[in-house]
This record gives sequence, C-alpha cells and structure tokens, in this order.
Amino acid sequence: MKRMLVNATQEEELRVALVDGQKLFDLSIDLPSREQKKANVYKARISRVEPSLEACFVDYGAQRHGFLPLKEVSKEYFRQPPQGGRMNIRELLSEGQEVIVQVEKEERGTKGAALTTFISLAGRFLVLMPNNPRAGGVSRRIEGEDRDQMREVMSQLQIPEGMGAIVRTAGVGRSVE
Repeated sequence: MKRMLVNATQEEELRVALVDGQKLFDLSIDLPSREQKKANVYKARISRVEPSLEACFVDYGAQRHGFLPLKEVSKEYFRQPPQGGRMNIRELLSEGQEVIVQVEKEERGTKGAALTTFISLAGRFLVLMPNNPRAGGVSRRIEGEDRDQMREVMSQLQIPEGMGAIVRTAGVGRSVE
C-alpha cells in the first residue's frame, strides 16, 4: 500500500516520505529557515539589459535581481528574429519585458541567482521541457536494450507541440501508463 508520511513535530524542519509497504520511494526534508530557490519558476521582468555582458538582470521577486545570459533566453522572447551574425542584445530584449524564468544557481555572495528561460520540470520518471521542442529522448545513463525499450515507450507518448521530454533512469521498465 502506497502512503505519504509527514513528520512535522519539529518546528525547524518538515519531513515527508513516500513509502510502498516497507519500501521507501522518496524522502524530502524541508528547512523553512533555509529557503531554496533552485529549480523554482517565476514570472519576471527584465530590469536592465547589459550589452557588455551579453546578459540582462531580471527582477523575479528576490532581494537581488537575477542574472540571465543571452544564451539562456529562448528565441520566443526575442523581439525580432536574429539576422545572420551576432545581434545586439538590446535589439532582441527590452527593459520591462516579461519572461518566465527558472533558477539554475542560488544567490551567492553579492551575486544574484543565475536564471534560464529553458524551463525543465522534473518528475520521478520524466523531465518535461515546455519551451524546448528539440530536447527529448532517453537519459544518457540508460544503455543497451533498456535504451531501445525506453525509446519505443517515448514514441508512444503524446507530447504537446513545442515541448520536449526526457526519460529518467527511474523510468526504466515502466510502461506508457
């Protein structure tokens, strides 16, 4: 029998365990005193475009603005498609523009968090990438017959257009359901 066990007896931490009978599937320990932002997704606004860094600073609600390099910006946010060679970041992005970002690296020292617009939502068996249609397939760690089997399963999935998905190692041996 699958169950979720919650231990909130200590004020400074919350423990959640997923079990099936006597087998532990997942354990999460949250410390409210140390709020992590990594992997969180935010609706943000570009506050400053820095051509010298080929990046912009983004207000996503934290104390410090996050850092968003141009290479981490999906083309769907560009005001105009890049023409030929290098484009000036000011021609592609503008201050005040809204973007959806995910935290890649936490704030450290005096630097803000590193951000990306290439969102990845990790589940137990799959990683879904909403605005990355070229991404997809099977984890590099899966080899041999398992890899072929997982490719077959992936071909049966109905992934919406404009999205990508990757099977994680925990997905080996699982069916489409």
